[in-house]
Amino acid sequence: MSEPTLTCREYGNWGPTLLLIHGGPGAPGNLAPVARALANRLHVLEPFQRAGGAEPLTVARHVADMHGLIASRCPGERPALVGHSWGAMLALAFASAHPDEAGPIALIGCGTFDPASRAHYRKTVDERIGPENMALVAKARATDREEHIRLMTQFYPRADRFDPLPEDASEHGPVDAKAHEETWSDMMRCQAEGLYPAAFSRIASPAIMLHGSFDPHPGRMIFEGLRPFIPALEYREFERCGHYPWLERAAREEFFAALGGWLAERMSLS
Repeated sequence: MSEPTLTCREYGNWGPTLLLIHGGPGAPGNLAPVARALANRLHVLEPFQRAGGAEPLTVARHVADMHGLIASRCPGERPALVGHSWGAMLALAFASAHPDEAGPIALIGCGTFDPASRAHYRKTVDERIGPENMALVAKARATDREEHIRLMTQFYPRADRFDPLPEDASEHGPVDAKAHEETWSDMMRCQAEGLYPAAFSRIASPAIMLHGSFDPHPGRMIFEGLRPFIPALEYREFERCGHYPWLERAAREEFFAALGGWLAERMSLS
């Protein structure tokens, strides 16, 4: 059986290469505004991760896809990795498996790697969405994968956005419920078996977390959990900012200045 051709948007045609790694899992396309903001000085690749199919998706499968993408689209380079949410987690998984292939790593709204921070996240989301709506989400999770994704799309913005600007959803790819369920299940397995975050001690690249103060993912807890394995990890938090800093009215400019400046210092951009 031949390998599927994975979609990869490309921005800019000069400068060092940067990979933008979307979240979800299974929610491609919403990083296009970030890609355009960085493309004036960078060659930006925005790959859409593998969709759900006959073979169950795993973290290792996504890591292998990134390895293949780098080999084919920027051979010999160590591209910067900018991941959002689940994509930040995948960036760390890739950099720990291939430390010689990863350049600087920026983690935007990074997901959780331990039960305590995950419980804090769930409690915050439950409080912001409300018990009745969360009951609907829980019922759909158990009975209807597509309805679960639809309800999450409907309810979660009130939990993870502070004061968002309008968003052009036409740039988004379709949400892949199967890919989401399978990939996240495998990430939970990797954590339960002790692979992550312990494997991150192999990472040789500079790294920073960029996190909104209103993000239900508890940024400082996640940072403290990762720092023993990535001692050089930096942390920057933005006020009046949720899980999507590039969409936040108050934090958008500060976020882009921080991300662009940090990358510029570490990628020798002039």
